[in-house]
Amino acid sequence: MKMWAGRFREPLDSFFDHWQRSLRFDWQLLPQETAASAAHAEALRAAGVLTAGECEQITSSLAAIAAHYAEQPEAISGNAQAEDIHHFVELNLTERIGDLGLKLHTGRSRNEQIATDLRLYVRESIALLVSRLGAWAEALVSQAKAAGEAVMPSYTHLQRAEPVLVAHWLLAYVEMLLRDVSRLDDCAKRLNYCPLGSGAVAGATLALDRGIAASALDFTAPTANSMDATSDRDFVIEFLQALTMVALHASRFAEEITLFATAEFGFVELPEAFSTGSSAMPQKKNPDLTELVRAKVGRINGAAQWVTLLVKGLPLAYNKDMQETQEPVFAAAVEADRMLQVLAPFTRAVKFRADRMRAACEAGYLNAMAAATYLVHKGVPFRKAHEKIGNAVRYGLDSGRELNDLSLEELKQFGPEFEGDFFAAITLEATLDCHDVTGGTARHRVKAALADAERRIETLKETSVIQEVETTHAGA
Repeated sequence: MKMWAGRFREPLDSFFDHWQRSLRFDWQLLPQETAASAAHAEALRAAGVLTAGECEQITSSLAAIAAHYAEQPEAISGNAQAEDIHHFVELNLTERIGDLGLKLHTGRSRNEQIATDLRLYVRESIALLVSRLGAWAEALVSQAKAAGEAVMPSYTHLQRAEPVLVAHWLLAYVEMLLRDVSRLDDCAKRLNYCPLGSGAVAGATLALDRGIAASALDFTAPTANSMDATSDRDFVIEFLQALTMVALHASRFAEEITLFATAEFGFVELPEAFSTGSSAMPQKKNPDLTELVRAKVGRINGAAQWVTLLVKGLPLAYNKDMQETQEPVFAAAVEADRMLQVLAPFTRAVKFRADRMRAACEAGYLNAMAAATYLVHKGVPFRKAHEKIGNAVRYGLDSGRELNDLSLEELKQFGPEFEGDFFAAITLEATLDCHDVTGGTARHRVKAALADAERRIETLKETSVIQEVETTHAGA
């Protein structure tokens, strides 16, 4: 039986009927649909529509449906009768408890049901992804601690710039991930209002206490406007845009690891457990994991663009177009989850070649900035110090020597300020430690930053807006 068949005389075109159904993808909302339906039942009980016994029978049956299909989710999408997950649950409920199941739709609309289910799904996805981001951040911190005072070149314009601690480079990605967490938490705060009781567009036709359902589902409060509640998909776009940032950060990390693993760099050794070989060239060890991570940003950002363009220009309130917002949400959430699942163990398994990185820091005049700073301390204006060291670098290039290989006499031709203490000021350790500012790569600053990162990750676990919850993502 159709949920809306009474007004129609003619049957639906069979092809259109199957084409317009959403059960093939919204079956993933079964846990959210049964939870939201149970919360609505409690509101109906309080309104006197259901007795306490009827409410108990409905809510226990909803729990049984959720438990039954959790074991065999594939059985949901193959249902020949149900149009969508809401219809599927109603059919299952009436099979179990007869016409009592039909009472559950009193005072509500599918428009508010899907708005609620999607909010619950996104909220649970955020909780899971925050947990995954925390695990990856911990893996980065673990590698940073293990790296100790190992050094590597930093780059600007993909040219060697200055030496930094490997830990400093790793902690840069930790900062990105913590920003990702804050964006997701912020999204969770904004979406955490309950549409139940909004009806199809103008509000429920019963005097329901909307706070009952909102409280039962751990929402902050009911939504403030029924038209906005049923048509709002801002939270979907915001969620997908936040996932795009997660994927962008993962892609940048993947790109650097891919580069650093090449023979030309040789800074890292790819773990065999996360690499593949070539079917033609026996010597190859390919960075398939990082290459696939790089590619995922296209799929995830594509989902964000999909929903953005879909919502553009839609009049209030609910429109069938909004059914198309679900698939990109499901796909992007699952892709982000799988990507983050693999990145944490991969990061822990990567081996850094400290000797190769140190050698790269000791060639190419990476101490030139420290050398200019030395002259500044001798009273030389920075612009002139920059020029003097630039001249010394050119002289070194012409003779095939680094700054520390030049004699004091040779250096003095560029300025009388050069003294015997110059060479101590441009050692690798001194070059690192001249960046003695908060956020810099001086060794004691990085040690403090590492401790701070550990503290912030621990705080994240305790205070994230949405704590880790069980989810039922397909393939998660």
